[in-house]
Amino acid sequence: MTLLEGKIGESYKVEDLTLNGMTQIRLEALGLTKGTTIKVLNNKKSGSVIFMVRGTRLAIGKKIAASIVIEGV
Repeated sequence: MTLLEGKIGESYKVEDLTLNGMTQIRLEALGLTKGTTIKVLNNKKSGSVIFMVRGTRLAIGKKIAASIVIEGV
């Protein structure tokens, strides 16, 4: 499943990032790497996804969220 399909309040493990070069590098610099546990805080299907990663809240658009593959913890 992708991060866009994640449910609010649930924790997931990042399995894969299938983004273009610079976006992936930036997210990895912010701590979003393969194997990292994240928790979905808000998921507006028509807009952004807000999640907690390594103690920091991040908000990303639905196009980027659809490119992040996750698995339930």
